[in-house]
Amino acid sequence: MSATIAQKSPYPVAVEAGKSYYWCACGKSKSQPFCDGSHKGSEFVPVKYEATASQTVYFCGCKHSANGALCDGSHNKL
Repeated sequence: MSATIAQKSPYPVAVEAGKSYYWCACGKSKSQPFCDGSHKGSEFVPVKYEATASQTVYFCGCKHSANGALCDGSHNKL
């Protein structure tokens, strides 16, 4: 089963150092790029991202990144 493409571009998010974020891996969350439980009953689980610094990071929107929750440019190949 493959994930639903939420969007073909990353989600820029200002994260806070020391805080955990749960990235939606299935693509069905209404709270993109974060999990809202829409994966329940599927093989998907959210991916925990722990911010080590307060900065803007780019969470994957296409759900095809080989870099876990963060964008690696895979959306350019879809």
